[in-house]
Amino acid sequence: MLVVGAGPTGLALACGLAAAGVRVRVLDRADGPSVTSRANILHARGVEVLDRLGALGDLPADAVAPTGLRMYVRGEHLATMTFAHDERESTQALYVSQASVEHRLRERLDRHGVRVEWRREVAELEQQAGGVTIRTSEGGTIEASWLVGCDGAHSRVRELAGIGFPGVPIVERFLLADVHADGLPDRSGGAGWFHREGLIMAMPMPDEVGTLWRLMADVPDDGRRLTPDDVVRELAGLIEERAGIVGTRISDVVWTSVFRIQRRLADGYRSGRVLLAGDAAHIHSPFGGQGMNTGIGDAENLAWKLALVVHGGARAALLDTYGAERRPAAADVLRRTTTNTRMLVAQGWFARLLRDHVLIRILDLPSVQRRATRVASQLDLSYRRGPLGGGGRAPRPGDRVGERPVTVDGGRLRLADLLGPGWALVGRDLAPLRAVLDRRLPGAVTLAATDRADALLIRPDGHLLWRGTSPARLEATLEAAGIRPVGAHR
Repeated sequence: MLVVGAGPTGLALACGLAAAGVRVRVLDRADGPSVTSRANILHARGVEVLDRLGALGDLPADAVAPTGLRMYVRGEHLATMTFAHDERESTQALYVSQASVEHRLRERLDRHGVRVEWRREVAELEQQAGGVTIRTSEGGTIEASWLVGCDGAHSRVRELAGIGFPGVPIVERFLLADVHADGLPDRSGGAGWFHREGLIMAMPMPDEVGTLWRLMADVPDDGRRLTPDDVVRELAGLIEERAGIVGTRISDVVWTSVFRIQRRLADGYRSGRVLLAGDAAHIHSPFGGQGMNTGIGDAENLAWKLALVVHGGARAALLDTYGAERRPAAADVLRRTTTNTRMLVAQGWFARLLRDHVLIRILDLPSVQRRATRVASQLDLSYRRGPLGGGGRAPRPGDRVGERPVTVDGGRLRLADLLGPGWALVGRDLAPLRAVLDRRLPGAVTLAATDRADALLIRPDGHLLWRGTSPARLEATLEAAGIRPVGAHR
């Protein structure tokens, strides 16, 4: 099994596969791990996935709790968009760098006995009936039963597999820099200043000194090729021009970037024995911090399905449910982030008028903030309309099952402790269902007692596959999903 790309998506996928007993190799064309922040927020769903993978560790202690974004128009503070704490959930969003997330995932992967193979770039790809052969830029060849491209927006795997990546630009040019700076507002939250020429944003980043900030601004594309020094000079000038803050001193530059905000979605997530995940399958605006979280969600959804197929426990058609579930989820993220970006950038006088006098004030309403936090968290994501979904009362097949205490062999555990790569069967009278699971998912399902009258069969990614009491209907559901009885012919 081969994973190309050692970002959060590829590492999370490799962790999930290795935990399920799949032999996996991870290649990346970079010289080594990234030390720059890139994505800087891990929403609650991402925290939950890392927890199930055993990779969360002390990450919450090293992070900054995202309290909110203060919004200013012409220097006047109009609203503070806060992250509303959700009392129903055990996980909350964290301001934490992508580099830190990747570090924790590499540590977890190392405990599984897998290390990233750096400076290994895919040059050629050929599919056969039973697998994939790649040739690297160094001239060597590698054979694998399956290949997953997690190699980013400019994915070589996607290109070689012939999968289209249509889309459009949303903003012509954006500047970004992570810098150590003095003279910016307090670090209790981020800030955004809206100006007729554009916006500038400043967000605190975790560091030991307490001076690290991420600065972002949209600027016209005048055709100039900007150096890192140019980017910092422009951002420093925009702090004074758009935010009205004089005397900001930038003492050190960690990272800069100049990019166009694009919205792109792959035509498909699978071509034969090649699959795509993360930015290789979808890219969108960074506003809302959905990219890293969406990629990690791809990884967890794919890992358990691919592990079953590799071990012969499911037909290859199960992998088609990956794209059927995750591509619509990515399309929703693209629509949402595009709308948010156009609202924030607000090109044109009428759009600015609407943003400054209506939309920003609406964002100050507690009910709006609670809903926005919930949507951004991705905790309400459901696959009930997908091929493994279903109807009935909630939770329905395809819905996420929230964290809850369960009893296993007389001891109290969290549901998260049972999942990824394992499954959980939760309910009161589970003995009649055990024989079905022993035939279809031998050794993979933990039976957990609760006071529920009906049983819930929960997938390794925390979504419900089946609920009920009938062994025959459970067997039919597993058969329809392509999960084979033990000993079935491949």
